[in-house]
Parts: sequence; structure tokens; C-alpha cells
Amino acid sequence: MAEVGRAAVCDPGALLPGGFWAAVAVWLERPQVANKRLCGVRLEARRSVALPRAAAGPRPRSPGEGLGPGHTTGPAQGTAIRGPGESQPRHGQRENRREVDAAARLAGGSGPAGEAGVGESDFPASNLDSLWDAFSQSLDGGHPELLAFLSGPRAGSQPEAPSELAVVLRTLIPKTGPRCPLAVPRRELVVQDVLNGTVTFLPLEEDDGGNVKVEMSNVYQIRLSQIQEEWFISILIFCSERWHSDGIVYPHPAWLGEELLARLARWSVESKKSGFKSTLSLISIIKYSKMYQMLKEKYKDMVKVWPEVTDPEKFVYEDVAIAAYLLHPGRGIDVRRRKIWDMYGPQTCLEEGAITPSDKTLFPDVDWLIGNHSDELTPWVPVIAARSSYGCRFFVLPCCFFDFTGKYSRRQSRKTQYREYLDFITEVGLTCGFHVEEDCLRIPSTKRVCLIGKSRTYPPAGEVAMDEQRTQYINSRRGRPVSPPGEASVPPPPRATVGHAGHPDRHQALDTGAATGGAEIRADQLWLSGFQPREKAERVRNCATLPRDFIDQVVLQVAHLLLDGEQLNTGSASSGSSKAWNRGGSLSLAEVARELAGETLQRLKRECGGLQTLLRNNHQVFEVVNGRVHIRDWREEKLQRQPHSEAKRRLCSEAFKTRVCWFYSHHPDGCVLPSDSCPFAHGPAELRPPRTPKRKKPVL
Repeated sequence: MAEVGRAAVCDPGALLPGGFWAAVAVWLERPQVANKRLCGVRLEARRSVALPRAAAGPRPRSPGEGLGPGHTTGPAQGTAIRGPGESQPRHGQRENRREVDAAARLAGGSGPAGEAGVGESDFPASNLDSLWDAFSQSLDGGHPELLAFLSGPRAGSQPEAPSELAVVLRTLIPKTGPRCPLAVPRRELVVQDVLNGTVTFLPLEEDDGGNVKVEMSNVYQIRLSQIQEEWFISILIFCSERWHSDGIVYPHPAWLGEELLARLARWSVESKKSGFKSTLSLISIIKYSKMYQMLKEKYKDMVKVWPEVTDPEKFVYEDVAIAAYLLHPGRGIDVRRRKIWDMYGPQTCLEEGAITPSDKTLFPDVDWLIGNHSDELTPWVPVIAARSSYGCRFFVLPCCFFDFTGKYSRRQSRKTQYREYLDFITEVGLTCGFHVEEDCLRIPSTKRVCLIGKSRTYPPAGEVAMDEQRTQYINSRRGRPVSPPGEASVPPPPRATVGHAGHPDRHQALDTGAATGGAEIRADQLWLSGFQPREKAERVRNCATLPRDFIDQVVLQVAHLLLDGEQLNTGSASSGSSKAWNRGGSLSLAEVARELAGETLQRLKRECGGLQTLLRNNHQVFEVVNGRVHIRDWREEKLQRQPHSEAKRRLCSEAFKTRVCWFYSHHPDGCVLPSDSCPFAHGPAELRPPRTPKRKKPVL
């Protein structure tokens, strides 16, 4: 055996050894966070087992003992043999069983060690039992070196001590794509020895007859040890001569000893715990991966001709990932028509309209109601789904935080606002009578947790009572008095039919992108007064619509304050004078606001961001750092400027001298840069006409 890497772990928070097992759980359940060529894993079964016991404990062979699975090197070559003063992690005997159970729960479920956790492939737990029995017999009979490897440095030291292990069967699922279309999932056994501080990964192979056995190649181990109060994490390979790297499921040993080891060491001492589920925990990862690659290949050219102002790299692949998660036929409704709609064919059903929760906005003929960035409709999605039909289900991807009317107000400070809002939407779903499940999407966004309601907590006969509960809950969120039991403050809306609940092969979905129009809704048909859908025309509220002369006046007034009252030029001034350039002082935003007229502030407050947005928009003149406003010194900008990408350099070149230099025109000392170095024009003679970019036509 050979040690491919060892890392000392600084543990100021005393998180070890528990932190080590938390890190192992990440590599076990979500290896794709480290190995980007993996799509994910499937945990299929787990068991509590024991290693066979040898009389004197097998030891690795020395080089003179003949051929073995690998050479046992000396300490200078990174051997896995325990050195002087090295001890094992300290665990009290009372904690033994608890640690084993904890490791088993980290590995694949919440039950105690010994229970089977069956994943999406439904691998029978009895098969795992027979597989382990056969493997144990082979260890005891003909593979003493592998038995020693599994036993770790403790082998032979305490032969009377029982060796209880947690064994997990998992399937590694590689990403598929044009570069690796033939990548297939691979199974392996993961053997966790909590008392010994080791985790061993054993590849499995299956012959044509369906018989599964453990491979002797590509076996590696992650080990936690302690030497004189210092913790170490090591990665060892059982037989380096038999290691065959495919660059996907089985990386190169150097990657294990460098990249993976560094991540494990970092994860082990991170006290931050995720409050969310593992990614893609509710669906088949294999099916998702195939669908995602198919859609990504189909729509990759859309990035080149993206007609919106948003980042195509993010939005195209994010929507592809969301579609791969929940694709089935349906129609989409958005409050505003998007330019991208013109790139789809007639088979894509998209509607422009606003949805106001009421008796008029029920969808009895759909199986799924999907809220994708549905904003003010987000808490209403479970309600509309519940009232549309007993067979209607919902999917919602919360982004912006809305209550039933208006913005959501926080109630707890111990949770993040995002976690609290997810709990609120979960509460809405439960109140509406759904079993609510949570999952994490694989999308380039910080808001990637979805909530799904697929089944009800009550029988169809309980619909009337359940709807009364919904009405009371909705009214309570508005601060309205809750009606006494048996009385509804608002007549319950007419219930829709069961829809397609009895026809599982007819899948229809409604995607509420926030938005249907139709006949005008009467007041008595509304479920709650005060709801306001988004406006069809999105208002521009970034100070860009303010009159130019008003903006110039505010800029001059703020610059005058920063320059301590020195009179500003109203025309042009020569640059490069011999006296020191006045860069002015700094003021807080509050101090600047106090100096502006009340009418000016009110006009700015009507814009999104107000004074700060106006100052940031005038990037040439000001910089706002930590709430304080400064005159921008372009000499420092040139010194601090980082190398730009080719695209950025091209944009800078196209914008060069297309705007007049504010400092040249207004600063008492002129511009601090000479004309040939300033990116702005020193006078009308230097002005260049702005270049109008040519937009590519869609060719899909």
C-alpha cells in the first residue's frame, strides 16, 4: 500500500473527530462538489457488519516476503505504517455504538445501523448481505493484505476487540456529454470503521451473468489519525500498480492526494452546517443527467443570440437545468412577454397575463402548477393548486420574498431570511393539505431550493373542512380576525373536479412565471383583498429616467461639498497644471443628504436606490465605499486596474473618448490625467461617435 497524501488539520474549534465524519459524508453523498466530472451518487443500501478476525492479526508483507498486492515502502516513501507516537482517535467505549450509528446515518439515512436504506434502484438489502459474506470469506481465506488494509494501523494490536463497521453500497454517476458519451455508472462498497477512523472504498464489477464481486484494483482509504495532540488526514491506495485512472469515476492518485485531501481537511473543521437537502434528492440522477445533456446540447446556440439584457450563460443553463428537473408538456404564463419567446416554435404554449388569486384563476385540468421565480404569487401557488383539483400538485422555486399581500416580514433572527422564507412556504403547503418535500436544484444560483407537494394529507371527502382551514390561515396572515370554527369569513371557492388524478399517463403542467387575464374579477370572488400583481410594463427605477439637467445639478452640488466649497468650473479647463490636484474629502451618504434640498431628496427617493444609486451611476466622478462618498482619483484607478479579458478590452476600446471628461470640464484643477491617458474626451475635438453594436439574428 502507498500513502498518496497526508494533511495536518488545525482544529481550534475541537470539531474532530466528528468533523472528519461530516467531511466523509459530503464525499460519500455529494462527491460532485469535489469531482466536477460526476453528476452525483445514489445510495442504495447499508448494513452494520464485522470484519473476520485473525488469530494474530494480519500484517502487510515486507518486500522480502514475495509478491503481494503492492510493495510496503519505508517511512521515507510515505508509508501507511504507523510511526512512533501515533495513536488512534480517542473515543470513549460508551460512544462506540453511538458513533457507528451516526456514521451510518451520515452514510445514507436516518435509521440505526443495521437497517437497509434502499435508493432509487431498489437494490435488495439481502444482496448486500450475501455480497459482504462472500467478500469476508475471501478476505479470511486468501487476501490477508487487504484485510490488514481494511483493519488499518490497529490491526493486530487488540485482536480481542470487536470490529463493527458500517457498509454502504453506492453508485457513482458520471456526467455524460459529447466528450464522454459512453460513461456508465459504477458501483462500490464504502466501509466505515468509526472506532479505527478509516473509510475504505471498494470498487465492484459485474460479469455477464449478473454476479457482483469486489475488484482488487482502485481500492483506496481515507484515514484520520492523531500524533501527539495533532490531527492528520491521509489518503492511501491499496495497490498503486493496480490503480487504473479513467479521469472520471477514478481520478489520478495525485488528485486524491492533493485536491480531495485539501477539501476533506477543510470540510472537517468547518462548523457551518447546511440547512438544506442534498442536491437532486427526489429524482433519478441518471434520468436527470441524460435529459440535462440533451437539452443543453439542443439550446447551447441560444447563448450566442440571447436577445435579453440578462446574462445568457446563467439564465440559459439555469432554465435548462430547471426544465430537466421537471420537464413534461404544459403551458407557461408570464406577466410580461419576453423577447426570447420569439425564438421558440409554435408548439411552445406561452401566454402573457397576470394572475390574481381568485375563483377565476383555478386550473382543474392540470396535474402540476409550477412557480418558477413567481415572486408575489409564490405563497399562492400551493393554495391555487389545492383549490384547482384534488389531483393537482405543485412545484415552487422561491426567489423574492413575498407574503400573500406585499413583502414578507421576518419573524426569526436565528435563521437566514432565505431559510425562514422556505419554512414559511412549507407551512403554507402543509396548511393547504400537502405533504411538502424539499430538494436542491443543480443551477447557478444561490436560491436553488425547490418545494414540492405531490400528495395530500387528507382524503377527498375532507376537502370542505380543509378549505376552511386554508381560508382561516390566509386571513390570519393579513392580520384579519380568524373566523370561529364552522364559519368561513369568505365563502369557499367552488371546488374543481378531480381532473387527471385517475389518468396518470396524461401529464399537463401550468408554469406561472408570475402571472391569467380574462374576465374582470369581482370583489366577492377574490380570496384576499390587497393582492397586487406586477405591472405589465416594468418601470425603470435606477435614476436613468431623471432629466439630465437635474442629474448634472446634483452631481455638481455633491462635488462642491466634497471639494470643501471650492468653486467649480462651468466650462473647460487645462489639465496638467503644476499645483497639487484637489481630490477633496469624504462625506457619509447621510451627511450628503442633509445638504440637499428636501424637494431634491423626495425626487430621488421615488427612484430605486435614491441618492446612492445616482452617485454610483456617475462612476466617472464619484466612488461610494462603505457608505462614504469620495471624488474618484483616476490615477489610482490606473494603478489598481487588473488585466481585463479580451472581451472587456474590446469594450473599453470601443468606449474610449466617446464621452466628455467631467473633470476637464468642471474640476477647478482640471483632469488629473493627461489627455492621451484619460479614457474620456478633453473637449469636443476629441469626441468619437459611440459604436452601435450589431445584434445577431436568431438562427435556431
